[in-house]
Amino acid sequence: MTLARDLSLASAADAAQVLRIDKVSKRFGTFTVLDDCSIDVSEGEIVTLLGSSGCGKTTLLRCIAGFLTPEKGAILIDGRNTIPVPVNRRPVGVVFQSYALFPHLTVEGNVAYGLKMHGVPRREIARRVADALASVSLRGFETRYPSQLSGGQQQRVAIARVLVLEPRVLLLDEPFNALDAKLRGTMQVELRELIKRLGMTAIFVTHDQEEALTLSDRIAVMRGGRIEQVAPPDEIFDRPATAYVADFIGLSNFIPAEVRDGKVTLPDGQTLATEAQGPVRVMIRPHNLRAIPQGPGPWQGQVRFQRNVGPLIEYTITAGQSDMHVVALRRDRIRPWGEGDAVSLEVIDPEFCKVYPEA
Repeated sequence: MTLARDLSLASAADAAQVLRIDKVSKRFGTFTVLDDCSIDVSEGEIVTLLGSSGCGKTTLLRCIAGFLTPEKGAILIDGRNTIPVPVNRRPVGVVFQSYALFPHLTVEGNVAYGLKMHGVPRREIARRVADALASVSLRGFETRYPSQLSGGQQQRVAIARVLVLEPRVLLLDEPFNALDAKLRGTMQVELRELIKRLGMTAIFVTHDQEEALTLSDRIAVMRGGRIEQVAPPDEIFDRPATAYVADFIGLSNFIPAEVRDGKVTLPDGQTLATEAQGPVRVMIRPHNLRAIPQGPGPWQGQVRFQRNVGPLIEYTITAGQSDMHVVALRRDRIRPWGEGDAVSLEVIDPEFCKVYPEA
């Protein structure tokens, strides 16, 4: 088995299932940390566990790795339940937040360490270490020590140390926490490209929405130990299954409404079909709103705040009793709206609004 795998994989939906998390529950004392969590992961797929602190995402990853044992459920890799399997015999590799590199060992020594512990012959170690370092573009760095490397290079050493063991599933626990903002963005892209090039199956844990949207084939949004929604990034953002997901992913406006004859009337007079009934909340993304010169339309407001964010302009517009967030491309307007300007609001595409029952 080589590190470079055939990348002519079928789509994730058609690929072989590698990991199955089946109704996993975990408690610490009387506190339930994981509650009936289930998700299937296919060959070559990157799935991100996303959620706020305390939602259970790291606990679930530690259960997959074998550091924790769930009270209920099964964790299967290639059809085999791994819960009874000792940590050192599970076909998984873990990249930790801190990278956990040995400061007294060279890059080569760090990557070779696990193979030596497994009693792999010296010649085989040399070949596999060379392959692993080449796969993460660190050939020529063999004799350097961690203190002589950048944050991004240290991360790649940590990944190479896992890859050299040829795990079936790669587990990454918030590996960008130690990096500055600019390097984080670069490494997100590099890490996805690397995992895809190697054809690996990966579980990524983060609380950062941008990381999840950049890295993932699918995102599992977690809340209070449960999985709220599992879907590709575009669907998670555009079609959030619950109001919680809509509120957690990106910035959202929520307005109260009443369903009448299977339709909701938006504040600008447009209508949206829905199967919901009774009082509801309508989610409107800021980029799905447009501010225009105030006219006779029904949705009037006043700019309370505006700020420039690179190519975007973000507005907070007070309309009635609500503050609405609006995002526009800088090039869309010669003169941005200023604080105190009177405007009218309109929804650009009602189909991208979502309706949720009133909690």
